[in-house]
Amino acid sequence: MHYIFIFLLFISISTAQINYKTIQLPKTIEETSGLEYFGDYLLTHNDSGDKPTLYVFSDTGKMVQAIRIYGIKNKDWEDITSDSDHYYVSDTGNNVGTRENLTVYILSKELIPQGKIKIKYEAQTTFSRDPRTPYDAEAIASVGDQLVLFSKNRKTFQSQIYRFPKTEGTYNLTPEAVLETESLITAADYNEAHDLVALTGYTYKGEQFFYTLTDFVKNGMDQIQLKKYLIPIGKAQVEAVKIIDDRTFWVSSESEQDGIPKLYQLELEP
Repeated sequence: MHYIFIFLLFISISTAQINYKTIQLPKTIEETSGLEYFGDYLLTHNDSGDKPTLYVFSDTGKMVQAIRIYGIKNKDWEDITSDSDHYYVSDTGNNVGTRENLTVYILSKELIPQGKIKIKYEAQTTFSRDPRTPYDAEAIASVGDQLVLFSKNRKTFQSQIYRFPKTEGTYNLTPEAVLETESLITAADYNEAHDLVALTGYTYKGEQFFYTLTDFVKNGMDQIQLKKYLIPIGKAQVEAVKIIDDRTFWVSSESEQDGIPKLYQLELEP
């Protein structure tokens, strides 16, 4: 018999102010769902409903290029992350828990497909429709030689943390920790220089939240330091995040509130 230990991690609510500026994005990326750097530009994608396409745009919101990726599918792309050698596109959207083809696509730095990582949730035994499924995930980050997936749990409004290798294969996932986020987590990023994870999430009331997990690798899964901030942008749906430094971040939101997708530069006050 073996035992799986899951650490339940609570949050501290920060009273620090978030300052931000808003940049309108082209309507082509109305469901912007991931953010990464691509040279001097930013890279994003839409989620379900679009072709397998990555969009390059400037930090002023100007579209630079749309790059169609052939040989892979966009069932429900929800996030993108990278390391020095590859990009990883997370086709892991699973809104009602029916998917059995959850995939992370490995792309070269030139955005050429290099392989597939298939994932399954060890605890999921049925795939019948469940609008409150705990087996959805929209947030992925590259951390060392692993990918870290943060769940979007509609049943508990927590977020389970899963880890798996960056190499091709099929992996059965079990959670290593549970974050008491009290929201639906939609995006993640990790910065090695600051050992920092950033997350975004929202509630059904339209509240948008930003989270930092400091000393993520140093502390390990049992001592994660999680802080929660309210993003004061009103009703929106924040879906992507990219760390600039330990106090400034890019965040993008879908267009569903007013028809215009947006890029925000957030700054945390000391």
